[in-house]
Amino acid sequence: MESITKNRQPVDVLRAMAVRAYGADQVPDDLEAEELGHGWFNVAYRIRLRDGRQVAVKIAPPAGVEVMTYERDMMRTEVHALTLIRRETTVRVPRVHHYDPSRELCDAEYFFMEYVDAANLGVVMDRLPAGEYARYAEALGAANRELNQVRGGHFGPLLAGDPTATWRTVFTGMVRDVLRDGQRRGVDLGVDYDVVRAVLAEHAGCLDEVVEPVLVEWDLWESNVLVDDGAIVCLIDHERAFFGDPLMEAGFAATELAGAFGDPAPFLRGYGRRPVTTAERTRRRLYNLHLILVMAIETVYRGHTDPTQYDQARARLAEVLAGLRAGR
Repeated sequence: MESITKNRQPVDVLRAMAVRAYGADQVPDDLEAEELGHGWFNVAYRIRLRDGRQVAVKIAPPAGVEVMTYERDMMRTEVHALTLIRRETTVRVPRVHHYDPSRELCDAEYFFMEYVDAANLGVVMDRLPAGEYARYAEALGAANRELNQVRGGHFGPLLAGDPTATWRTVFTGMVRDVLRDGQRRGVDLGVDYDVVRAVLAEHAGCLDEVVEPVLVEWDLWESNVLVDDGAIVCLIDHERAFFGDPLMEAGFAATELAGAFGDPAPFLRGYGRRPVTTAERTRRRLYNLHLILVMAIETVYRGHTDPTQYDQARARLAEVLAGLRAGR
């Protein structure tokens, strides 16, 4: 996927990074690096070491590229999330080998991790029999439920937060940040920004039911799931994780936005619950509001030339706002 946030590096820089991570004796003089092309934000490469191991290196965006407010410091968040998940759950995620925030070898932080050789579910899902895809989606729901059992000491970013802040304060702040990002770059949402703020304020009371912060992946779509031989073998891309409400997970998005994100039934079976009360369903609508604002506004920050995502997000934004206003 193309984006101006992808910080591609020449092979000599990648070799220097690998030497720092694994030592000169493990890095071939004629190092070959294959770009892994499925991600939208960071660039990642697969590298083979002298001992035959395949590893991956992920590099943060260039220093001069403006990112959205919530995307700042995401690489450090991902490294922390990977460590937390491996320590607290049985969910398979890549093992971090080396993290370098120094910006000495390039203009951004990077980290090396194990490379997992498996198919990307987001790439192969349209070629799978319906029953096989449903089994993967159900397994994803179960894995997501386990991730949501990890408790946090505060709402908000994994690495820092105010333990006295409520989920209402944190979530409405997340939406305000996204709206400020959009206004700063003049993104046309098809609706006045103050209208969105008013709808958020009108429905924010339902957020007060959430009193226990748990690990939320938020970005756990099929494209972040690796599968092989009928089983999920790894979950990748944990950079957007935070402590919040588990109903904010991507697998619940389709429950309150019909037709936009596929059939949620297999995920819900695996997870073992869905939004059922009026407050839960309203929260999910607010989370869809936040998600779709991000989807519309990020297209400008990433320099998309294909308008498809932006156009779809604008249409869905109108649908979500209408649903919140009508209370349905």
